[in-house]
Amino acid sequence: MNVSNFESQGKAVPADVVQAALDAARDRGVPVAEVPLVVVAERAGISRSTLLRRLGGRRDALDDAVRAAGVDPGGHEPVRVRAVDAAAVVISERGLAAATLERVAAAAGCSVHSLYASFGGRDELLYSVYERYSPALDVEAVLKGPRADLADTVRAIHRLLVDALSREPRVLPAMMADALARPEDSSVQAMYQRFFPRLLDGVGRWLTEEMAAGRVRRMPLLPLMHQMTGPVLFHFLLRPATEHLPGADLPTPEETIEVFTQTFLRAVATP
Repeated sequence: MNVSNFESQGKAVPADVVQAALDAARDRGVPVAEVPLVVVAERAGISRSTLLRRLGGRRDALDDAVRAAGVDPGGHEPVRVRAVDAAAVVISERGLAAATLERVAAAAGCSVHSLYASFGGRDELLYSVYERYSPALDVEAVLKGPRADLADTVRAIHRLLVDALSREPRVLPAMMADALARPEDSSVQAMYQRFFPRLLDGVGRWLTEEMAAGRVRRMPLLPLMHQMTGPVLFHFLLRPATEHLPGADLPTPEETIEVFTQTFLRAVATP
């Protein structure tokens, strides 16, 4: 089926995205609504974060566009998908502590029992939300793919981080706020204990290889990782509160990314 761009609540969903969803659903033998977004992104040849940006952060924008193409996207999404979407909105609007299983079940239109059946508990649900709305999977994909030079890799990681910080619902900023305010909270600790080994295995291993190859100055790994991501995190977490202030005169996001990329390289890259 050939399709053109379709409108979903005023936002044009690109034709190639709609076609990718239709093709993936056909290959899997399931309705479009049951095809994970990561699969649609792979079929369209883009990252998951880029797909979400093109959909305005909403899965139902894709379903609306498929429906506009004359294809029924299918019934309700699986409980696991609805629960992750609902929990993301709750976390964005009310914080991590507010994302109880009872509140998420009510927002997702399911029972608490079905959440236990799908996730086994609250920690696994929160981890699934973080995995979907953080840049973790996309950063891992960049580092596992054909290796670019140091500058291009740093720039790509910065872009993915900015996408995750700017995306609605604002899950990553909300989770970081909870981590800063309540670092000893059991949910925060459970999240970091799950995520930190992956961070070391991905970004940590890459930076270690760069140091071993002599392209990056040798220094403790965690401060090096913070030096790469800290300025970007700080700026884009505060940017929404400052961009409308008189005299702020902020550069564009892409210009800002380039500033932080070059600053990091001047600080750690070897001549």
